[in-house]
Amino acid sequence: MSRTKTTEARTLGRPREFDIDEALDKAMVLFWEKGYDGTSLAELAATMGITKPSLYAAFTDKQTLFEAALTRYADGPYSFAVRAHSLPTAREVVKALLDGTVNVSTCATGPRGCLYTQATMAHDGEIRDAAAANTRKGERMLEARFRKAQQNGELPQHVDCAALARFVTTVALGITIRGVMGSSRGELKLVVDEAMQAWPTAEQAVHKRKKR
Repeated sequence: MSRTKTTEARTLGRPREFDIDEALDKAMVLFWEKGYDGTSLAELAATMGITKPSLYAAFTDKQTLFEAALTRYADGPYSFAVRAHSLPTAREVVKALLDGTVNVSTCATGPRGCLYTQATMAHDGEIRDAAAANTRKGERMLEARFRKAQQNGELPQHVDCAALARFVTTVALGITIRGVMGSSRGELKLVVDEAMQAWPTAEQAVHKRKKR
């Protein structure tokens, strides 16, 4: 990864450079820990090791900085999602997504929970709406993957792909909230195991028809 540097203006003495990537990493962690609403510009500047004027010069405003932090999060801690979607079967995709959500939500060396989930609870309407749109985008990607799985014969034709995508997303969101609440990685892995027990099979379709 290339490192980008920018120059911070100082009142006294010569200007000094700061590592913008390192500063953005620090901002991401602070937003992740405290949420958008709970993080002040003063805290951000102090954590990033820069002055407020330099923060404005580099990122314009708090919202723009948060959006940059979300991109950093997607490319870093949440990059498991991209890898998950490259797996050969829909079931493997879902398992990897849920396992990744458990891991990122229970990290012992950083904040618990998920930065995306934090964003959905922001009071700022633009931030909240952008986070909700991101969640819906993820659901649509899953739905498309499930429809492809139906075409390939991996998923039974009776499956409602949109409902299954919402189910997976809801389980993932629940995992992130339980992570903030202090649930252990082992406890949440059991949640994933239970969720995967609900994976649709041809046998389930036969059972449903018999019950009717």
